[in-house]
Amino acid sequence: MSNEFDYSKLRHVTSVDQSDRKVPYNLRQSGPTKVEMLISTRVRKSPYWHLSMKAGCWRATVYNRIYHPRGYVKPEDGGAMVEYDAIVNHVTMWNVAVERQIRVKGPDAEKFVDYVITRDATKISPMRARYVILCNAYGGVLNDPILLRISKDEFWFSLSDSDIGLYLQGVNADERFNVEIDEIDVSPVQIQGPKSKALMKDLCGDQVDFDNMPFYGLAEAKIGGRSCVISQSGFSGEAGYEIYLRECTLYAEDMWNAVLEAGKKHSLMVIAPAHHRRIQAGILSWGQDMDNEHNPFQCNLGYQVSLSGKGEWDKKADYVGKEALEKMKAELADGKQPYKLQLVGMELKGKPIEEYAPDFWLVSPAEGGDPCGFITSPWYHPEKGTNIAMGYVPFDGTLNANGFPKWEVGKKFKVHLPDIYADTPGEPVDAVTVEIPFTESHNANTREVVKG
Repeated sequence: MSNEFDYSKLRHVTSVDQSDRKVPYNLRQSGPTKVEMLISTRVRKSPYWHLSMKAGCWRATVYNRIYHPRGYVKPEDGGAMVEYDAIVNHVTMWNVAVERQIRVKGPDAEKFVDYVITRDATKISPMRARYVILCNAYGGVLNDPILLRISKDEFWFSLSDSDIGLYLQGVNADERFNVEIDEIDVSPVQIQGPKSKALMKDLCGDQVDFDNMPFYGLAEAKIGGRSCVISQSGFSGEAGYEIYLRECTLYAEDMWNAVLEAGKKHSLMVIAPAHHRRIQAGILSWGQDMDNEHNPFQCNLGYQVSLSGKGEWDKKADYVGKEALEKMKAELADGKQPYKLQLVGMELKGKPIEEYAPDFWLVSPAEGGDPCGFITSPWYHPEKGTNIAMGYVPFDGTLNANGFPKWEVGKKFKVHLPDIYADTPGEPVDAVTVEIPFTESHNANTREVVKG
């Protein structure tokens, strides 16, 4: 056993009031996890797995039951912040095959998709994509995928980390919708960074008019001689695109190597998904910043529930969770607080956090006392020269001018960081609530907080 940590003295801390949740939130305040992840046949290796290994991947996690590369530059060589420099200054490629593609196809595809998402699917045109959420009957967020409308009768759900494919099949178990629902052999990579358009132009030539491609626009193209769908989108806040390779199990190398070759003159680097940059943009990660026990209002996704009443948000049709969400919306408008904790942005003291947090670090009132919330996504912001984070604190009922749940900017708290990041070991650091996003995105979008 390692002498670095005495596990016999640790305890599981769950002191934050979460009585409005149906199951306890796993705060996991139990120290480091010094174990090796087992690579087995129970978890899928993506068609890009061996290519990620060749590119230098040295650590991974599991996402959607697929091994997910989470680091290429080792700590002794600068670690994640070297990868950060690549995405904010050059261009990067990410293996995100974990975003499994669930296809809904058939005469009732639009009607079915409209029933399972909160926004109006009928107003999404073919060859356009959208960021959407799916909720359960209680209003909990089940998944927040990118939805691609390939044609009038075909949609792809590009999943975040929950197996919504099985859920969709369950919704249609009685076959009331005339659709086929299945996972298809399509795996994406992301091309992210300020040089991404230049790289994509070199890759595709005149196949795609990138100068006039709208945000969340789709296009068909061949890369490395293989059929792909391209979306102007991404998980970083930087300019970027996603390449969805068809028949990926057969042609992964062809597309991947074509990107590497075209990327040489643009300083392309293969990196892990830019956790640090997505936090700056206020982009949520399902399972980390929210889950099925969070409703959209408490995690800054209220605009997905027709709160604005305009365009795609002016949805009249029924959908899963509508009754519960409409009730919450009405309670908020009446000055009630239908939940206890609200996701907020924070700046916090302490030493630079330049690694993934293994725990949900606890938050206490500025004046002291028992923990009242927790941090979900912390990182160091080099340009601001301070740590930033998203996390949950007690909801005080604040709404912005548009009626969206918000929080009081400038409210002070204490955050209990591990000793490695604390200014003084054993002492919590000062924190203050701030606006999100921490850094504006290249494409300002509704994945960020709607201000007003």
